[in-house]
Amino acid sequence: MEMVEVANMSYRDIFLTNTVLTWVQMMLAERTVTTPEWSMTTYAHAMVWHLYNDHFRPSQRGKVSIALSSHWIKPQHMTEKNIKECQKSLDFVLGWFAKPIFIDGDYPESMRSNLSSLLPEFSEAEKKYIKGTADFFALSFGATLSFQLLDSHMKFQQLESISLRQLLYWINSEYNNPQIFIVENSWFVSGTTKKDDAKYIYYLKKFIMETLKAIRYDGVNVFGYTVWSLLDGFEWHRGYSIRRGLFYVDFQSYDKKLMPKSSVLFYQKLIEKNGFPPLPENQPIEGIFPCGFAWGIVDNYIQVDTTPAQFLDSSVYVWDVHQTKKLIKVDGVYASKRKRHCVDFAAIRLQISLLQEMHVTHFHFSLKWSLILPLGNLSLINHTLVHYYQCFASELLRVNITPVVALWQPMIENQELPVSLAKYGAWENTEIVQAFVEYARFCFTSLGDHVKFWITMNEPSVKNLTYTAGHNLLKAHAKVWHLYDKEFRSSQKGKISIALQADWVEPACPFSRNDQEVADRILEFDIGWLAEPIFGNGDYPEVMRAWLHRISSVDLYNFHLPYFSEDEKKLIQGSFDFFALSHYTTTLVGSEKEDAVKYDHYLEVQMISDITWLHSPSRAAVVPWGLRKLLKWVKSKYGDVPIYVMANGIDDGQNMVHDKLRVYYIKNYINEALKAYTLDDINLQGYFIYSFNDKTAPKYGLYSYTANQYEPKPSLKQYREIIGNNGFPGPETPELLCPEEVASCPECHFFRTRKSLLAFISFVFVAFIVTIFFITYYSKRVERRRQRYQRTALSLPENNKVSDGVRSHGVQNILVNFCLLVQALHHLPLQEVLVPKILHESFQVHLIVPSFLIHLFPKLVQGDVAEEAEQSLQNLPVLIGHEHDCCLHRLQPLLLGDVWEGARHIQGVSCNIRRAMSVRSVKQSVNVVHPGP
Repeated sequence: MEMVEVANMSYRDIFLTNTVLTWVQMMLAERTVTTPEWSMTTYAHAMVWHLYNDHFRPSQRGKVSIALSSHWIKPQHMTEKNIKECQKSLDFVLGWFAKPIFIDGDYPESMRSNLSSLLPEFSEAEKKYIKGTADFFALSFGATLSFQLLDSHMKFQQLESISLRQLLYWINSEYNNPQIFIVENSWFVSGTTKKDDAKYIYYLKKFIMETLKAIRYDGVNVFGYTVWSLLDGFEWHRGYSIRRGLFYVDFQSYDKKLMPKSSVLFYQKLIEKNGFPPLPENQPIEGIFPCGFAWGIVDNYIQVDTTPAQFLDSSVYVWDVHQTKKLIKVDGVYASKRKRHCVDFAAIRLQISLLQEMHVTHFHFSLKWSLILPLGNLSLINHTLVHYYQCFASELLRVNITPVVALWQPMIENQELPVSLAKYGAWENTEIVQAFVEYARFCFTSLGDHVKFWITMNEPSVKNLTYTAGHNLLKAHAKVWHLYDKEFRSSQKGKISIALQADWVEPACPFSRNDQEVADRILEFDIGWLAEPIFGNGDYPEVMRAWLHRISSVDLYNFHLPYFSEDEKKLIQGSFDFFALSHYTTTLVGSEKEDAVKYDHYLEVQMISDITWLHSPSRAAVVPWGLRKLLKWVKSKYGDVPIYVMANGIDDGQNMVHDKLRVYYIKNYINEALKAYTLDDINLQGYFIYSFNDKTAPKYGLYSYTANQYEPKPSLKQYREIIGNNGFPGPETPELLCPEEVASCPECHFFRTRKSLLAFISFVFVAFIVTIFFITYYSKRVERRRQRYQRTALSLPENNKVSDGVRSHGVQNILVNFCLLVQALHHLPLQEVLVPKILHESFQVHLIVPSFLIHLFPKLVQGDVAEEAEQSLQNLPVLIGHEHDCCLHRLQPLLLGDVWEGARHIQGVSCNIRRAMSVRSVKQSVNVVHPGP
């Protein structure tokens, strides 16, 4: 029997030997007791306990108890009746012996009510004798009953379960918190299993982990654990069809040699660690992602609603306000139609607003090939849908969200291919390659101004692809990549690649070389099949060819990988700009056949589930470290290629409280991505969560959808917080200063591709502006001079005696100078006077002249220049002053009407007046306007 040290006490101190049993049977035979067989076992145990307690405990200081085997059962429906039936089932199996020993010395009440005539009665003395005859609660779980009770009536129509933790909690509550020693615990595996017993390992891991949880979280007093059993043996009514041992026994061999299984190594390391201590590599880290890291979200297909807006309806309506209270269309009357605009699509505005609330930088969605080109060629184009996609992409750019667009994503119905292509073989038909190229060319032409991030094919399912279909798919991808590279990349400045689904595969037995080989084979078939030709050597993985050749040689299957020509290899190899992958979960694989339902005969692999892992409602395992291992594997296989995690998400239930599973999922998966970036030097450039909302991807969305309403889930807040922090910064995390991103300008593409035209237009525009400026400047200058002349000039009537030259602008200018000079000498104020009607009609202006001139020179104002000239010469000395007589002879030609002679002398007059002003201490300087030629 296996020995396990527990609290300085070995299993040999906990015994019920054959010698003691024989002695008890003799004592019972000698006594004249009336205890029936039902109670004989309980009474025998009590006698042995008292024997040890009275005679051996003082010297040996040991403990003794009875080992009770039990199952766990849960109600089929959460009703009071079913819960009582579960209690009854446990009473009949475990309480039959446990209640008399640990509680009150009598059987459970549920047994007495159902077996009143069959169940014996204990006397009061016997009850006292039996009660408390156990030093601990010795529990056997799964070793003998194996959760398949021989008597199905003992289940009381309820459901069995392998939850050891719940059973321990029930025992703790039912029997007053006893000390519990798990003396037997195991599960079984198939009798064909040899040394790589992965299934046994994960059941063992589950039981021990549940025991630890019961101790830490539920307060259950468990002080020991024992595995059943040491080696394989005869398993009662199942015989040799199952195995439970840690050591493998070949029952067909003569010497029955023992060989340690993988479970031995697992249990040995578990004992060394004393449980499941946190592994350093699984602990979260602090840090941030680089500048420009792409934070995105995925929606397989965006919500498309091309219903025309009411503003596009050209019909005229009349509102019947008296009877129907409705709009009535007026037949034969139509308004002018207008061009469609993006604002006409109400569905776009709603989706964009929801995306803005998430603070994402990228949005990934797929186009519908079957709807854009219903016939599979350009003979019929859904322009309305294309315009919708254009508007959606442009609106994303307007709010600084980069659209990431996949040309094709397979779906269940017709693989999302045009009917004409799906009908004639889909990807099996080589003609689909050229059809996909023409479709891609149309998309690049129509959407390339708005989309700079392309995916040729999004998550092609290798589970549903034949080797011929995969062959054509790779050639189609390569041709589309080269099409974009040659014809569109230089103008559109985008990037393009393929996105592959890549779930991690872990060997079920970490100590098994066979399981490791199986895991490597599955990775090549699941990921390498499409990745190796593109990111590797241009051909399929050698592991695939070798394996298919092996199984074909024994006539089990007739599958062969097609071969690429040398030109096709060159075409496909390197047809990528980045490595895009979708990752959701991790699976365990083994080489030993355990479960026929989950065994793949084609690849000879057993799918196994670690029941200790967290699982979603759809049974998808939550294994964050699988993402990091996958990213390291990609780098080791294909070098330092830029990597984008294009989709990563988990489903939830309808009644998931607080969205806790997805919150945990997002936080831990992104932290593992951060480890890959910071610790493993992975060239990770983006992470996208799956999915946008529950309407397009039920149970996966960050927005729930009910009754046409979108509601954010708690996980959205978690993701938004991580985006805002650009990771998980800590107190010691250095601050990362990122340059501000310039908003995208989709309309600028027109000018970028026509630089020569833009330069010519710019030159013409600048020349036009300069010309307009000079024209305006000189026009205003001339206009100002003309207005100045008109406002100050003295006009003459038609019958004036002076010659025509006197009426010219030159004489007006000289007279103005004369008036200003006189004003400056005497500081006389100016006032506006209305000139005689004859002058006003001649020049259509108001003249501003010194008021004293109206009195001194009335003839001049009236237009009689000759008569006034002589009087002016006599009045000027009084007006100007006798000290300026030197200036009078210079003004005489002006007053006599000799314009040109006066013009020659005006400069001298100005100089003398300035000198006179200085003599008379005139403080205010006067700018004299010189006459023109």
